[in-house]
Amino acid sequence: MHFDAIIIGAGQAGPSLAGRLTSAGMSVAIIERHLFGGTCVNTGCKPTKTLVASAYAAHLARRGADYGVMIDAPLRIDMAKVKARADKVIHDSRTGVESWLRDMDKCTVINGHARFESADTIRVGDELLTAPRIFLNVGGRAVVPDMPGVNDVNYLTNTGILQLDRVPKHLVVIGGSYIGLEFAQMYRRFGAEVTVVEKGSHLVSREDAEISEAIRDILLAEGIHIRTNAECITFKRHPDGVAVGVDCTEGAPEIIGSDVLLAVGRRPNTDDLGLDKAGVAVDARGYIKVDDGLATNVPGIFAMGDCNGRGAFTHTAYNDFEIIAANLLDGASRRVSDRLPGYALFIDPPLGRVGMTLTQAKATGRKLLIGNRPMTRVGRAVEKGETAGMMQVVVDAETKKILGAAILGTGGDEAIHGILDIMNAGADYTQLQWAVPIHPTVSELIPTLLNEMK
Repeated sequence: MHFDAIIIGAGQAGPSLAGRLTSAGMSVAIIERHLFGGTCVNTGCKPTKTLVASAYAAHLARRGADYGVMIDAPLRIDMAKVKARADKVIHDSRTGVESWLRDMDKCTVINGHARFESADTIRVGDELLTAPRIFLNVGGRAVVPDMPGVNDVNYLTNTGILQLDRVPKHLVVIGGSYIGLEFAQMYRRFGAEVTVVEKGSHLVSREDAEISEAIRDILLAEGIHIRTNAECITFKRHPDGVAVGVDCTEGAPEIIGSDVLLAVGRRPNTDDLGLDKAGVAVDARGYIKVDDGLATNVPGIFAMGDCNGRGAFTHTAYNDFEIIAANLLDGASRRVSDRLPGYALFIDPPLGRVGMTLTQAKATGRKLLIGNRPMTRVGRAVEKGETAGMMQVVVDAETKKILGAAILGTGGDEAIHGILDIMNAGADYTQLQWAVPIHPTVSELIPTLLNEMK
């Protein structure tokens, strides 16, 4: 069968691209071998943020007395109901994506495992499909680290843990970064004992030490155990679950957990696509190499989303689609390198980040203006009784451009967009400095912060 375009993978970028291409009159085949919607819908944003919301409700209920709301009966977590709520969100989103594609004019939906036969030919079972343009949107999966004994024990990844309809007695999280910390706090709030084991000296190592330590303090305050500098991590079976050996500078050398979550990174789903038959180049970790327009080294083949190593978020995958569609259909010349790095860590309170960290900005040698404010001095945070965290912004003193910002605090994942929008517009920080924001909000402190920079 011949098409104008073939899309492999129905994650965040693939379906939207199918919509643009078919609207332009092209015939499109979209191939999905497992679940429509990709990581975000099935094992990422949708279910985890639904669970985070349930965990927040439990946390707030426990704090009821702080607000004058007295809950006399002991708090009880119905984990089966919590899971059912997340499952419904997944199901509704997944079926929505699939129905949209199946009802799309000029779009042929194929279930199966796609493999390259050549640069313009894809095999799905016994069927051969050809197209002059092929778009890869195959996503990624959890890394299972090569640690002693890991294959001798039962472990969970971000996918498997979503199937739990119970609260672990003691959850040991291997990996102190974004995914691991979200699950750590979530299950602590559901009632589990939780220990986070991190090989590095700090949690979320890509963040500045000040931000990392503030995150650590938030988690410690909720009773989460944190073991950093874990140079050697081992696993072995134990009558109570799993014995995790840790070689840390302090603390016991062994942790007994009922369950273990591996959250040490992701890898691309590129190892079984037959990329070699098409001549598509990958890097040492398996990520598909792309240029600034997301084209591979083979003419007519593009890679979007997690599999290209140019972003590991739903919003960057969607932006990949926007770049490709604009360049192919609108005569634009958009580039990945123009994209501002922005993301969030969805613990509570969340961290919203955009642009450079303070460490990165200092490394450029520029003269900087830096603004800092603890959330204890943010009226909205005080009113909500949620004063953990801090705000920080970094500005180039000569160009007056904002280089980066971090808001770790209540509403930080939303408030950061005020800075992100100014940066995207290429405006000087002075355009935001004299803004008249809404009161009372977290965002209203951004102009104040800019006025206080030193």
